[in-house]
Amino acid sequence: MSSTPRPARPAPPPRRVGRRLRRALGSRHEPLVRPVDRSRARAWLSAVLGAVLALALAAGGALLLYRATAHEADADADRGRLRQVEAVVRSVPNHGATAAGSRFTGGYGTRIDVDAAWTAPDGTERLGTVQAPHSAVVGSRVPLWVDPAGAASDPPLDRAALAVSAACTGAGALLTLLALLALALRLRLHALDRRAEAAWTTDWARLEPLWSGRAGQRHED
Repeated sequence: MSSTPRPARPAPPPRRVGRRLRRALGSRHEPLVRPVDRSRARAWLSAVLGAVLALALAAGGALLLYRATAHEADADADRGRLRQVEAVVRSVPNHGATAAGSRFTGGYGTRIDVDAAWTAPDGTERLGTVQAPHSAVVGSRVPLWVDPAGAASDPPLDRAALAVSAACTGAGALLTLLALLALALRLRLHALDRRAEAAWTTDWARLEPLWSGRAGQRHED
């Protein structure tokens, strides 16, 4: 049987992470570890902790934003500020002329602007321009949200849409914070690499004459 020693297996990831953590905290005694190595480990540790903090801040901010907008939507619904009425289409644009003029001006759209009439909450009749399906004709009824004054308004806020909007905002904030952390880590590691290179150059200038024997030659001269 061959007596050639087998190469050592790499340590599992949890053990390597624990080793780096102890090195960063200075609790691991390693004679060959330089101070710059400990500084590098502390930089990585700070980046990881910063990423965890950024995740917590982004999630917390997204949750607060969702709660604030959801509360506003609930307040509007509780006060009955918005009501849904039916608007009767009075006139529609000429689809043929619109499509011939420009294919981007409603020709292939799903909704178009039409002139319609509806009854306000106080019973008065209102006229205005509203959005209707592309297939709407004169006399069609279109659901419309109005405010207490009877003016056309945007529909109430939807909780699903609010959740998606808050999640996108939180994700954007998280990506921004992670990018800043990555930039700061890269600058820190670059500075440490330059420090290590300068220290290596200084040590080599001091030890190279002893290692090569040139120091003894100078003494003989």
